[in-house]
Amino acid sequence: MAGRGIQMQRSFGRVGGILAAAVPLSACEEKNTYVPPPPPQVSVAQVLQQPVVRYLELTGNTAAINTVDLNARVQGFLTAINYTDGQLVKKGTPLFVIEQDTYKANLDQAKATLAANQAQQVQAEAEYNRQAQLAKQDFASQAALDQARAKRDSAIANTQNAQAAVELAQISLGYTEVVAPFDGVVTAHLQDVGALVGYSGPTKLATIVQTDPIYVWFTLSEQQVLHIKENLARQGRTIADVTRKLADVPVEIGLQTEKGYPHRGKLDYVAPQVDPNLGTLSVRGIFANENLALLPGLFARVRVPLGEPAETVLVPDSAIANNQQGAYVLTVDANDTVRQALVTLGQLQADGLRAIEAGLKPGDRIIISGIQRAVPGSKVNVQTAALTSVLPAAAKASPPAEAAKTPAAAPDKKN
Repeated sequence: MAGRGIQMQRSFGRVGGILAAAVPLSACEEKNTYVPPPPPQVSVAQVLQQPVVRYLELTGNTAAINTVDLNARVQGFLTAINYTDGQLVKKGTPLFVIEQDTYKANLDQAKATLAANQAQQVQAEAEYNRQAQLAKQDFASQAALDQARAKRDSAIANTQNAQAAVELAQISLGYTEVVAPFDGVVTAHLQDVGALVGYSGPTKLATIVQTDPIYVWFTLSEQQVLHIKENLARQGRTIADVTRKLADVPVEIGLQTEKGYPHRGKLDYVAPQVDPNLGTLSVRGIFANENLALLPGLFARVRVPLGEPAETVLVPDSAIANNQQGAYVLTVDANDTVRQALVTLGQLQADGLRAIEAGLKPGDRIIISGIQRAVPGSKVNVQTAALTSVLPAAAKASPPAEAAKTPAAAPDKKN
């Protein structure tokens, strides 16, 4: 009996130990229950919709509106240089003087010859008038009258010849003074005072360059030209309609060190045909250049508006990502669930916004901050933000770009 009691006590002891061990295990299971983390916090803003002007962006080069070599057209020694190298001069300013003594003497000689011929003409006309009067009274023969007429006509011709010689002498004397044909900057002189010029043909003395206004030349590809024609045709217009009013088409340019397109001009010329060798159409713009900020030969970024402003969806360029399918943005639906929206990109605006041509609509909410924590299909903790708050201060203050009425054309290549 005693042995059985000991065995029962051991059995109860084992059961008690098992129960005692089960209680803390049960409690441990309750404390380690998985609790999902809270949704990540992201900043969300509605897309903007604003009128945006679409542009055709190209490259070009500046060019002087006029460039002329100043040449000595008469022979002689250079006696004066009346400008400083690189000086801005006005039209008609005397720049070079070639010795004038010989040409003044030639002019005086021609004038004297003219005076002598004029005197002979007067005498010949008087003699002819006398012979004509005598012939009416039958006191002069027809032969005498014909001879007087011939002398008169010869005297008139000699006078005209002498007059032409005077004019030629005046022209030659005028060539001894080389003047500016237009307002412009004159390059460094190529001949010094005392040099003999014009002895074997025209001698180049310098070059004058007119840079106010200034041209910008650029080219359109054949594909761009065809797209423009198609869009114009849909509007019932032709390229001829545009070329008749080139001054209505604005052009903007920016230099390599400049931001944006600070220089504004207008179209001035469109070539009548596409170059078959290059497949391009030459176009020219003209720009005011009073302060000479633009120099000939500079590379320039060019853009031309492609029509009137159109309502366009805009998002921050920093909110756009790319994958194998293309560009996309992360949106948030009404249930605060992240969605991926593939988008077609338009042009990047000066304020850091990117135009979206397809993939988003007004009212859509996009993630602008915390994109790394957002996973498509998962929920997020939304913090609403105004889209303008993510833009630079200068962009907030800048007014919308003024729209210019220009011919509509096809979209250009995306940035």
